[in-house]
Amino acid sequence: MPKNGKAVKRELDEDVTESHKDLLSNEDACDDSFKKTSLIVNNHEGDEKECDVEEGGSDGEEEERPAWNNKLQYILAQVGFSVGLGNVWRFPYLCQKNGGGAYLVPYLILLVLIGIPLFFLELAVGQRIRRGSIGVWNYISPRLGGIGFASCVVCFFVALYYNVIISWSLFYFSQSFQQPLPWKECPLTKNNNITHVQPECEKSSATTYYWYRVALDISDSIDDGGGLNWKMTLCLLAAWSMVCLAMIKGIQSSGKVMYFSSLFPYVVLFCFLVRSLLLEGSMDGIRHMFTPKLEIMLEPKVWREAATQVFFALGLGFGGVIAFSSYNKRDNNCHFDAVLVSFINFFTSVLATLVVFAVLGFKANIMITKCVSINTDKIVTLLGNGIEESLIPKHINLSVPSQVSNEDYAEMFQVIKMVKEDKFPDLGLNSCSIEDELNKAVQGTGLAFIAFTEAMTHFPASPFWSVMFFLMLVNLGLGSMFGTIEGILTPLIDTFKVRKEFLTVGCCVLAFSIGLLFVQRSGNYFVAMFDDYSATLPLLIVVVLENVAVAWIYGIDKFFEDLKDMLGFTPYRFYYYMWKYITPILLLVLLGSSFVQLIMTPPSYSAWIQEEAKEKSLSFPPWGIVVCISLVVMAVMPVPVVFGLRYFNIIDENTSGLSTVSYKKGRIIKESARPEEDDDASLIQGKSPSEAPSPMPGNSIYRKQSNGGGPDADTAPNGRYGIGYLMADMPDMPESDL
Repeated sequence: MPKNGKAVKRELDEDVTESHKDLLSNEDACDDSFKKTSLIVNNHEGDEKECDVEEGGSDGEEEERPAWNNKLQYILAQVGFSVGLGNVWRFPYLCQKNGGGAYLVPYLILLVLIGIPLFFLELAVGQRIRRGSIGVWNYISPRLGGIGFASCVVCFFVALYYNVIISWSLFYFSQSFQQPLPWKECPLTKNNNITHVQPECEKSSATTYYWYRVALDISDSIDDGGGLNWKMTLCLLAAWSMVCLAMIKGIQSSGKVMYFSSLFPYVVLFCFLVRSLLLEGSMDGIRHMFTPKLEIMLEPKVWREAATQVFFALGLGFGGVIAFSSYNKRDNNCHFDAVLVSFINFFTSVLATLVVFAVLGFKANIMITKCVSINTDKIVTLLGNGIEESLIPKHINLSVPSQVSNEDYAEMFQVIKMVKEDKFPDLGLNSCSIEDELNKAVQGTGLAFIAFTEAMTHFPASPFWSVMFFLMLVNLGLGSMFGTIEGILTPLIDTFKVRKEFLTVGCCVLAFSIGLLFVQRSGNYFVAMFDDYSATLPLLIVVVLENVAVAWIYGIDKFFEDLKDMLGFTPYRFYYYMWKYITPILLLVLLGSSFVQLIMTPPSYSAWIQEEAKEKSLSFPPWGIVVCISLVVMAVMPVPVVFGLRYFNIIDENTSGLSTVSYKKGRIIKESARPEEDDDASLIQGKSPSEAPSPMPGNSIYRKQSNGGGPDADTAPNGRYGIGYLMADMPDMPESDL
């Protein structure tokens, strides 16, 4: 677009044939023949817009490519997509499990070696080519065009169950406007005029019972479907309605929602941090969290889990990053964006970890106080009947058990344990150690809907904090959902030229219909199945192929030239070696280890057994194993299918309906593929530049206008981005593939 913001109307050369409609732009500011242009919309002076122009297809209709209103909106969109529920309930668990504060070291190293380079790569190709994932990878290498379709399939699988988690959060949010909170105490039941506590709740806990029985009404196994849970069905409908309304106008509507959905979680996290630090025991949780266990860092499993978390935290391979960056100006500094968003993501994870363990420290302190009270009463009962009074330290007064502190009990416990030795287990005393309580690692739904909800019941003004917490989860989920859905819609719209509104509504209706699988009584088991098998392996394969396609097939040297033309400076040489050698090797190692783990670990799920009121690991039935394998195969299948169709020329690389393009010194130009008859040019690259014939002189060349009425510059029809052909006889234009 012109710097002065004036719209420039182009005139077409009367000699131009209709077979040369789709043109790709080059926004090289150093070359006047490649100035940015814009289209006057509706021929009204007040309705002029600056926008990139897209060709609607063979019918010649022109449509605008949307653009971000400002840089802040774009950054918030990328942050909202990358910062999701995993930052709140997955990262703290991994940090606790893998060495506390020491876990941050491998995480940061792998963020620099894998995360930032790949995030920068996806931002750069999306911004340069200005297409969704399907168009981008068709454009770079038609034979690897299946990468984009695989990304869309994975996005769809993830969207199916991710929105179910948002619906769970919506249900808890709707139930939080009560005092006391409904999951604070176990419900009472009457049996023959005798009131007693619900047995399932008595065996577990109030929050656990509420989650499994009231919210999910879960069945005992995945084989027992149990029918629809209507409460969750309505919540799922509400969740998909929110996504549909926010996405129906593309980034014009979702971009505005980002201001709230991306920023509100930070407000809540800071409020929770301040409030939790004022609670007793919070520092115990934080101290436990960041006490480094350096010996664990040497275990390969820690590095594998850190690499996996880096990979998924940034949303690599989904296509959402590419889709969002495709709406940027081509001279945007995407390197700065990559580093900024990556570190915002990291610091958000650390902030969430502080909050989680401050709250869990407070909860552990309450649990230890209860434990000490119960076990002190046991000791009083056992005095003279298994425990001699001489074993009790003199400064401890057991006549008032409620005044026994945690430290006093720990001292008594150690003395009794040392003296009794073999007879000690028969006494039935617990250690009541805060370390043991904090070592009970919880993650995912167990952290958000059981442990955290239990802690909030002890907060002053607990309904307020519950409302804030679940509203935060809804916003975190929606931010990621917007990027995931954009990763589906943008490639399909760019490729098949369908109306955004129709495709958005159709996609949401289809996803809601399939999503009913997840809101039946056994739905939680299907969520676990999709979470374990639909994304991990396929996304790793997608990202490996993305890296190889750019660094080895297109060529890292040519890609660096393109980046220099686009950014105005050459990226650090660090990225050259990362993209070409280090990152692909690390990704292949991660892919191999994930594949081995998948093979070695039999497919299983954690089922809630109602009679026993506890979780139990069960193996998937044979049909469940088939579904698990099918999820992986369906997600990866587009890659070999497209490769085979292209390789064996079953689909001619010239007849894809989208324009064939290539770079020349960083400029996008069009290669005019001429089969036996003039076909409409296609956006997906058909042949490599060495195979495709060059534009012929004559009618296929746009010349400088000599008659009046047009600007005194080279003119051409409005193509994809408003830039015309290069002259066919221009010298010194070495070709490249991209």
